[in-house]
Amino acid sequence: MHDMINCVHDKNEYEDLDLLKDQEDGTASAAMDRETSTVGAETTADHRIIFINRTQPAVHKFVNNRISTAKYSVLRFVPLFLFEQFRRWANIFFLLIALLQQIPDVSPTGRYTTLVPLIFILSVSAIKEIIEDIKRHRADDETNHRTIEVFREDMWIRVRWLNVIVGDIVKVQNNDFFPADLVLLSSSEPQGMSFIETANLDGETNLKVRRALQCTAKLTTTLELRHFSGTIECEPPNRHLYEFTGVLKETNKLAQPLGPDQILLRGAMLRNTSWVFGLVIYTGHETKLMKNSTNAPLKRSTVDKTTNIQILLLFGILLTMCILCSVCNEIWTNSHARTDWYIGLNDVFNQNFMYNLLTFVILFNNLIPISLQVTLEVVRFIQAIFINMDLEMYHEETNTPAMARTSNLNEELGQVKYIFSDKTGTLTRNIMEFKKCAVGNIIYNIDEDLALQHIREGHKNADMLKELLVLLSVCHTVIPELPKDGPVIYHAASPDERALVYGASRFGYEFKSRTPDYVEIDALGKLERYEILNVIEFTSTRKRMSVIVKDPNGNIRLFCKGADTVIYERLESSGAEIGDILLQQLELFATEGLRTLCCATVDLNESDYNHWKTIYHNACTSLDNREANIEQAADLIEKKLKLVGATAIEDKLQDGVPETIAALLKADINIWVLTGDKQETAINIGYSSRLIVQGMPLIILNDDSLDGTRESVLRNNEDLGVNLEKQNEIALIINGKTLKYALSCDLRSDFLKLCVSCKVVICCRVSPMQKAEVVEYVTNYTKTITLAIGDGANDVAMIQKAHVGVGISGQEGLQAACASDYSIAQFRYLLRLLLVHGAWNYLRMCKLILYSFYKNICLYVIELWFAIYSGWSGQILFERWSIGLYNVIFTALPPLAMGLFDKACSADLMLKFPKLYKPSQSGQLFNVRVFWVWVLNGMVHSAMLFWLSLFICEHEIIWMNGKEGGYLILGNFVYTYVVVTVCYKAGLVTNSWTWPTHCAIWGSILLWFIFVLIYSNFWPIIPVGSIMSGMYIMLFTSAVFWLGLLLVPTVTMTPDFVFKVIRGTVFKSLTDAMRESEIRKTDPGNVFGRESKGSLSETARLLKNVRSVFFRKSHTRVDLEVELSHGFAFSQEEGGTVSQADVIRAYDTNIPKPDGM
Repeated sequence: MHDMINCVHDKNEYEDLDLLKDQEDGTASAAMDRETSTVGAETTADHRIIFINRTQPAVHKFVNNRISTAKYSVLRFVPLFLFEQFRRWANIFFLLIALLQQIPDVSPTGRYTTLVPLIFILSVSAIKEIIEDIKRHRADDETNHRTIEVFREDMWIRVRWLNVIVGDIVKVQNNDFFPADLVLLSSSEPQGMSFIETANLDGETNLKVRRALQCTAKLTTTLELRHFSGTIECEPPNRHLYEFTGVLKETNKLAQPLGPDQILLRGAMLRNTSWVFGLVIYTGHETKLMKNSTNAPLKRSTVDKTTNIQILLLFGILLTMCILCSVCNEIWTNSHARTDWYIGLNDVFNQNFMYNLLTFVILFNNLIPISLQVTLEVVRFIQAIFINMDLEMYHEETNTPAMARTSNLNEELGQVKYIFSDKTGTLTRNIMEFKKCAVGNIIYNIDEDLALQHIREGHKNADMLKELLVLLSVCHTVIPELPKDGPVIYHAASPDERALVYGASRFGYEFKSRTPDYVEIDALGKLERYEILNVIEFTSTRKRMSVIVKDPNGNIRLFCKGADTVIYERLESSGAEIGDILLQQLELFATEGLRTLCCATVDLNESDYNHWKTIYHNACTSLDNREANIEQAADLIEKKLKLVGATAIEDKLQDGVPETIAALLKADINIWVLTGDKQETAINIGYSSRLIVQGMPLIILNDDSLDGTRESVLRNNEDLGVNLEKQNEIALIINGKTLKYALSCDLRSDFLKLCVSCKVVICCRVSPMQKAEVVEYVTNYTKTITLAIGDGANDVAMIQKAHVGVGISGQEGLQAACASDYSIAQFRYLLRLLLVHGAWNYLRMCKLILYSFYKNICLYVIELWFAIYSGWSGQILFERWSIGLYNVIFTALPPLAMGLFDKACSADLMLKFPKLYKPSQSGQLFNVRVFWVWVLNGMVHSAMLFWLSLFICEHEIIWMNGKEGGYLILGNFVYTYVVVTVCYKAGLVTNSWTWPTHCAIWGSILLWFIFVLIYSNFWPIIPVGSIMSGMYIMLFTSAVFWLGLLLVPTVTMTPDFVFKVIRGTVFKSLTDAMRESEIRKTDPGNVFGRESKGSLSETARLLKNVRSVFFRKSHTRVDLEVELSHGFAFSQEEGGTVSQADVIRAYDTNIPKPDGM
């Protein structure tokens, strides 16, 4: 019923959303974020009032600016830690046993044999958790202890971020992060404008323009700030990144409205702006960034959860054994009470059934190994150190090592099936670099002098080359800055435009200055001035930008750059041959993963221009359908264009990204890209990173309604037919608005079926909460292990939702790394983290857990077999301290050696052949069947060890003198053979024999013999172990003992050995074959045989042949497909209150900027 109500609510929400006016992508993404977040909303009555340049009244309780991403605090540690530990059934069980042992005359093994180890285990776990959380606190302190200039007591003082309070006026310098949420007061730029980078918040590569109110933009000096007073009234803290409502009430002045364009959010960075003054409105965990974060979750590995469930089942077996023994004890006692009166059965206090039951529960409690928990904690902690110390994952440039922030998920790294990756800063460096341009039939590389040579020599391409370079240096919104020393520095909201202008300067056409009316360029040493007449802005609908200029000769010209589809349809008919050649070059650029733009010009008649200018002005001032009118006016002038060339920009990837993605795909890991950036940019990166290959069919979902989304999803599912939910060579691309509808409860299942049917999924323009929702739904639907990786604050939610969260600890922002389970400096290190450390740790942890249960069952089930001969009395066969030290000393080292040093193949082999990841990914090494095979193996071994030992001692004559030694001699016989057998078993299942492995296995056997030798001499010097006095003499002088030492473990282990031989020869796995090849030093590639490289499956070939199916009924999608195949992508802010034209009209680079002092 609850789900039904939710579905109805969701449906109503989406139907309401359909009624909204169509918005641009950026606005739609904002709407997604707004609608996703309903938690924590406050009533409008709780408006926040902030006093300017005075102390805030005591009635206002504002939080401090300290942030924390750690799991624990001093007060919360004990309850949270105990909750985490006692989620494990094993710890609950041991606590119960420890309490039962305190009941007098119940425990056959003493009162503290369980309590002391339990306290020790919890202490070790607590120390490990504290050490790991201290690292998180240190990372938080690194952020909290950054410094910022604050205006207090009429002067600027530098304080730490954590000491910034609401109402402070702060001065933020260029390339610095904002310490809190601020209202922009003024800046070094004209009209109080500032450029901010929000990649850390929304993943967008382009800069955003924010502008101060006109009344505060003049506050550019300290003196003016001193006289600034009044209040700001605004909404209470909330998580809506793209919304803000407030009012500035200056003293004795009219109130002014404040909106999102005056807000500078924590997590964003100031760019291309010398400084800004901002008033702090939200601090710490009340900032919008932190409101979008969630508390650090308590994650547990799948192996841990499976073990927890099996412990419950094992406890059921234990209880069955205890009831059986108690019932048998009752039967035996009643049948022997009269006949065997000399035993004194009538005087036994424990004759009560429940007392007997508790006695056996305590006796058999070690079936569940208490040592397992401390062994796991120690091994995981050291495994984490191995990750931290791996030099192959150390980034020397930034001095950043890999860091395991939690060790509880080490084995989870070996089971990852889905990777959800951010784009900006994770796959890319957010650096655009001009690589080459095409003019005529020649491609000019940026690092060659061919272009300059052709211009100087008057080559046939010379005129078009000049036009192209002039266009690149004039048609843009870049702001130049000429420092006293050094070359010109270019500032731009669009990283693409900056790269184009830098590229033109490399070819000798340098952009020098900008004023509201003209720009100046240095064209091969000659200063040229171009008067800017009109700017027709770039939008995602127009996919082009044009400027109309008057050149130095007085001619009016139009320069246009944009996507090939929109440029080609506006070309003059005579340029068809050049256009065909250029298309081939565009496709070549696209195959290299480069971002392309086409450039064209046209000469305008002055009378035609003046007529058009009137039409354009009327369109810009129209009240109805302004955007459509502007587009129609632009079409009147942007026609009969002459194609001059095309440019290719590289959105620089992190080092090794294509190779890493290729290897991960070979390991059968699905990679999804979730980004807040534009669709074209995201798909372009998909091509350049080799996530999408040329020729791969694309399913593009860009629907604006719930019904449209449903129709698209169901149609594509129908097209896939029997291949639905089977992986196909298809890429699915969906934007944030459509994703909102696709994840509605009545469509979610069908959408997820479509997603898992595609090899690649790219979600564009998605909000942080949408990222988390995608991760959560895919995790729940596929029931597989998921990993999320990102570098920005907008990635924190998905990092925390995934089974494993990995943060990129780059140069900008550490919040993702702080919130992650593992942090690395580069995306390429993820390959080694998963394929090497993940696979190794999974193998090691599986063997450790299975072996720990096996060795305990081997010893402690023997007490059940002995109960048959002891009248089901609960009498123990072994000496008490020997029982207690079995897990602590004699069998503690082999599982440690397994957990730390065992490996199936070397690191180089694991990286070279990613398919070796498959066994760990599919969970072949640890599941319910494997677990109970090991349990059964332990029971069989315990029976063989007991009855073989009993057989050799059957006549009780084990010395030449004919004497016998009692039940304890039998117990020590059995104990010795158990220790030797379980050590043999450890050796049998070990793949990699290192010197610590040898020490652990043979050393454990030696330790038992040394213990017997020493412990047998304790009494009476030390009043402990009186029944063991002289035991070493009795054992070591018995030929039967030594013969049994040779035969009993060998006979017991023979079936296991035979099974391993048959499995390793007849049923050899790929891993076995590769390990064998590595040992023999033969070529491992031969194991794989002849693989078809780059071939498509039959399904993929069929889908490729019917590629048009996915684009039918939509002309715009066909255009989009063409653009993508030609590599078009361009980043530019859209829909801001400050238009691109206004930005460039506001600047006069010949006038010095205020210094803010």
